[in-house]
Amino acid sequence: MTGTVLAGTPYVWSFRPGVTAALAIAAGTYAWRFRQAFAGEQPARTARFGDHARAIAFACGLVLMFLALSSPIDTLGEERLFTAHMAQHLLIADIAPILLLVGLSRVLMRPAVRRLQGVERALGPVAQPLTALLLFVGVLSIWHIPAMYELALDNDWGHAIEHASFFAAGLAFWWYVIEPVPPRHRLEGGALVAYVAGAKVMLSVLGVILAFSPDALYDTYERAPRTWGLSPVSDLNIGGLLMMTEQSVVLLITFAVLLSRLLDRSERAQLRRERLET
Repeated sequence: MTGTVLAGTPYVWSFRPGVTAALAIAAGTYAWRFRQAFAGEQPARTARFGDHARAIAFACGLVLMFLALSSPIDTLGEERLFTAHMAQHLLIADIAPILLLVGLSRVLMRPAVRRLQGVERALGPVAQPLTALLLFVGVLSIWHIPAMYELALDNDWGHAIEHASFFAAGLAFWWYVIEPVPPRHRLEGGALVAYVAGAKVMLSVLGVILAFSPDALYDTYERAPRTWGLSPVSDLNIGGLLMMTEQSVVLLITFAVLLSRLLDRSERAQLRRERLET
């Protein structure tokens, strides 16, 4: 494990200079762009409540990334508990990307729009929702194959690639739902619902496999000292239940947000029709 560990127990914070520096740069860049967009000499517009809420969401995303990679969650996951490692994976691949993307807006992203559109055009047919969905489900599934899982635990570079791929896949998947910058291939209505539901159902199947597995699957946790009185199999099963629960909760919240968005659009369309009739 890279970084500096403060004590000889798993309940410690590990500090990785690269992680801390990257998060600090992201925070500084966001603060600079927020001030430029809403409080500069020529602001795009005055910051509203929603803009401040987005800033809070982005900050929460950065905090969760720091906790996932530097708090005892990281040490416990690497050395003792599959459940802690699963919590780390869900934070990196799902929760933090959602909050970070919610923290962005078209006003904040305006300087980067042309570059992002250029990248999208360069990727061609690869830059589409189906690719993002398969990447998201595939990355999370492949890294939980025992051989790949142990590879990540035994090698610093493997672990770094695992976390980077989780984060990148999460950003790619949720980009088509949150749309900080509208992509060329947009999802609407039933297609958007099927997109989110398909990913969450497939990942829930992985959670079911882990939750009801009669074997520990991963040698690292079979050899690890017992923690919290959990056997290796119980630890694995609880981690699987955690994954199932998180996928279900995120799916329900996403459905609620999409329904609210649909009703809002319908109401605005109705108001436009009434103005035209008047």
